[in-house]
Amino acid sequence: MNKEQLIGMPLEDLEERFVSAGEPRYRATQLYHALYRERQWDLEKIAPLSMRLRERLQQQYAVRLPQLRKSFRSTDGTTRLLLRLDDGTDIETVVMPEERRTTYCVSTQAGCAVDCKFCLTGVMGFGRNLSPAEIVGQVLVAGGQGSFAPERRLNLVFMGMGEPLYNYDSSLAAIRLLADPSGIGIFPARMTLSTAGVVPGIERLGKEPLRPKLAVSLNAPTDELRERIMPINRRWPLSELMRACREFPLRPRERLTFEYVLLDGVNDSPENARQLANLVKSIPCKVNLIGLNPGPDLPFETPAMERITEFQRIVRDKGVPTYLRKPRGRDIFAACGQLKLEQG
Repeated sequence: MNKEQLIGMPLEDLEERFVSAGEPRYRATQLYHALYRERQWDLEKIAPLSMRLRERLQQQYAVRLPQLRKSFRSTDGTTRLLLRLDDGTDIETVVMPEERRTTYCVSTQAGCAVDCKFCLTGVMGFGRNLSPAEIVGQVLVAGGQGSFAPERRLNLVFMGMGEPLYNYDSSLAAIRLLADPSGIGIFPARMTLSTAGVVPGIERLGKEPLRPKLAVSLNAPTDELRERIMPINRRWPLSELMRACREFPLRPRERLTFEYVLLDGVNDSPENARQLANLVKSIPCKVNLIGLNPGPDLPFETPAMERITEFQRIVRDKGVPTYLRKPRGRDIFAACGQLKLEQG
């Protein structure tokens, strides 16, 4: 008999199963709390539950988490986790500790179908979508590395492997579960979903009663240039993408984030900076500039720091808040755009 996976199951579904089996509803809450708050994944050891109930749970259900195959630690403290799923699929999750907070970079797909020309994940191609359990499981495994301490702020960014809005239902189901105060309880404002510009997904996300913050991987200020490095622009050109961004319903004091990877001699000129500022300045937003994180098989170079800071100055002078994203984990292929299941 194939046992049903408990990880990823919403509390209301768990309650329904318990009640239909003649168990009090609060027993489901106790199990849910044990799984997500206490990180107790051995059903036999969940003490608040009776021995009889624990035996029944072991017969019908399983707790299956991604298997940690290997971890790689950077000189800057970043850790890249190579994880294996039940069917043998490998994915990666990145843990980035800072002084008062930790950020997990979570994957929503195995590989990626968007094919951005400056991204190693795009080079490896698309495998499959991840289930809500496989997305949530990454957070639980990463937390098992010791960074769930209550005094630390935990942020999640859904910008690991894959395009979250191409796996919309599973991504949002995982986000709802991760935000549930009965479980892990991460505030939605501490989660960010990054998209390459899937316009229908952006529109749908804006209607969600519970949603993460939105980041858009822009990377070029004109259609001609963006199509060269991001083929997705042929499907949803900048006119459609910027309309969706302008119409996206932001919460009070919230800003939309535009991510812009700088490629030497491609999209990093002073004219590109002025074009970018003019493109986004009507939207409450900030721009994160990212010098290309290099890797094998990528036909681009990282601009000199002087060129990056000049680009930042021009955009800022146009009135758009603009920040330089410090690269994390470059030496272990854990930085933005570097995830490609590298073994070392």
